[in-house]
Amino acid sequence: MKRYLLTLYILCTISLISWAQPRISTNRETHHFGQIEWQKPVKVDFAITNTGDKPLVLSNVTVSCACAVADWTKAPIAPGEKGTVTATFDAKQLGRFHKSIGIYSNATPNLIYLHFVGEVVQKITDFTNYDLASIGQIMIDKTEIEFPDTHKGEQPTMELMIVNQSSAPYEPVLMHLPHYIKMTKEPNVLQKGEKGVITLTLDTDRLSDLGLTQTSVYLSRFAGDKVSEENEIPLSAVVLPDFSGLSESDRINAPVIHLSRTDVDLSDQLEKKNKATYDITIGNTGKSPLQINKLQVFNPAVGVSLRKSTLAAGEHTRLRITLEKKNLKKKRQLRILLISNDPVHPKSIINLRLSKEQPQ
Repeated sequence: MKRYLLTLYILCTISLISWAQPRISTNRETHHFGQIEWQKPVKVDFAITNTGDKPLVLSNVTVSCACAVADWTKAPIAPGEKGTVTATFDAKQLGRFHKSIGIYSNATPNLIYLHFVGEVVQKITDFTNYDLASIGQIMIDKTEIEFPDTHKGEQPTMELMIVNQSSAPYEPVLMHLPHYIKMTKEPNVLQKGEKGVITLTLDTDRLSDLGLTQTSVYLSRFAGDKVSEENEIPLSAVVLPDFSGLSESDRINAPVIHLSRTDVDLSDQLEKKNKATYDITIGNTGKSPLQINKLQVFNPAVGVSLRKSTLAAGEHTRLRITLEKKNLKKKRQLRILLISNDPVHPKSIINLRLSKEQPQ
């Protein structure tokens, strides 16, 4: 009997060991680029998920020609977590292409193949594989222009792809362009079916304040067009302090912001009354004074009250949040933005929730 139990134990152990292993899965096996422009490199990201119960290690990634290069997540991917395999294709040769990516890992099988296909052309005529929105007979690839977080003094750019689907020549124009945005376009006039690009440059030195700046621009659909909700494109930018002049010593001794919560659920309070309040503690765990330069809300229902905007090292203060149900605008963001002189985390976001669901 003992021998039988020992044998059963060994067999179960072997079975568990053989079952416990990394498993690799991808969000898709083939990416279709459609038509892409000659000599304009394109990039594709494949999401890699470890569906096993041991860490997944991507040991190497190869591509089927010298016309593409690959990069991948080098750190082990924990069970249930995701990594990325990225391929960049140079588009130097005209014509159709079908390329393969080989991914080597410690999963079984240890080699799988992914693919990307498309056609390199001198002029794009088929926009089927592009995610475009219509403003009249003009197609655009962004319905909102959101600049990445930018430090004061920088001049980041954003591109807006435009396709003329009308039967007449079209000159792209953005109306109500703010003074801190510079626009260039290529070409100046788009013929029927032609693609162009508007490049917008943000001059942060022309913005007088830190934090979020929001406005709207309007894409003219034809000569003499007027502004309306139909051709409105929201534009936003978050400007952070300039830390380029900090020395190594300044960074070592810099302030460090700490918030007791960054996700606040007010649903229980608002079920019982029309006004909810919540206190968040803001602390400075760094070695020099913390300055809260900007505190912004985006919904008229949200109110904030900050006891102190400058905190010495080791000091704390209270941020009181109030939310009034009667002033709630559902299309406005329920979040609070803080800009500070912490060079590592100059932007802090507090999300407010009105349900048990995910943060807004």
